[in-house]
Amino acid sequence: MINVFRIWLKKYFSDPQVVILGFLILLGFVMIFTLGNMLAPVIVSIIAAYLLEGMVAILEKFKLPRMAAVLVVFILFMACLLVLIIWLLPMLSRQIGQLVQDFPAMIANGQKELMLLPEKYPDFISRDQIRQIIDYLTTEFTRMGQYIISISLASVKGIITFLVYIILVPLMIFFFLKDKVLILEWCKGFLPDERKLATDVWYEVNHQIGNYVRGKIWEILIVWAVSYLTFILLKLPFAMLLSLFVGLSVLIPYLGATIMFLPVGLIAFLEWGWGAPLAYTMIALGIIQALDGNLLVPLLLSGVVNLHPIAIIVAVLVFGGLWGMLGLFFAIPLATFFHAVIKAWQSTSRDEKPGELLSETWSD
Repeated sequence: MINVFRIWLKKYFSDPQVVILGFLILLGFVMIFTLGNMLAPVIVSIIAAYLLEGMVAILEKFKLPRMAAVLVVFILFMACLLVLIIWLLPMLSRQIGQLVQDFPAMIANGQKELMLLPEKYPDFISRDQIRQIIDYLTTEFTRMGQYIISISLASVKGIITFLVYIILVPLMIFFFLKDKVLILEWCKGFLPDERKLATDVWYEVNHQIGNYVRGKIWEILIVWAVSYLTFILLKLPFAMLLSLFVGLSVLIPYLGATIMFLPVGLIAFLEWGWGAPLAYTMIALGIIQALDGNLLVPLLLSGVVNLHPIAIIVAVLVFGGLWGMLGLFFAIPLATFFHAVIKAWQSTSRDEKPGELLSETWSD
């Protein structure tokens, strides 16, 4: 057994390029875990610049100088940011405030609807069971209210953080785009010469993750817009807030779409009770989710991420548990990264003959 383990180590870790790749990965994760909070604006800026680089490259293909392409893309980015700050955030804030204000009346209406169930279906549910359900929901909603209050009490710190991001992040994004070549050359100066394996992994990950993230952003925007128009037509309250979460739910494969039926159905039930409007809302949401999974995803992400569904679910659970919502967003890109690393790692030993490991073991 010791010989098998020793030969396995020799087979996969004798190549110095494998050691260099492992060291770079370990160094990156150590820096994120130890300096992640302090360098958060820098990390956000790098991610945004990485995504915007695709638009810059497209403009460069049309013979536009890089500086001009960077200016065009940066101006478009700032325009979208201003729309977010001036129009979207105030609307979301108003809807959250309205939800908190109207929630007690909606809860009272929901209790009346629930208390009708024992009269309609006495063989399936009793008044005591309904009261237990109401008590449980009341406790959970009270806890949610206390959490919202705690967030509002920390709003001063949040405002300061927001101002820091608003000022620093766009500035860093511009310089990351403008001086991309200089920054990359400076970073290469710290890397060892034997880095072919790391470079191969980077090209593979860059292709997969870049296409995935850009496709996912388009998917979020389309699902968000379609859900908002649908909820407006159905006259569902808090349409912008709910549609935003429906759009963001596509970040969590297989689970996000299912989870969003609960808040949308709850708001619809508390607003209208049992009846046709609730059924129409659930059917409409189901159609949106079905079109997303069977039309948008194959169209936008075809052939980008070739991971087994089990691998995707495990990645969502692991990285979501480590880094919360940020981990959920980057679960599939990180899983793709590890998949590319494993493929490149295994490719270093493809010239090994089948059974060579076993023969060396028995010869010892």
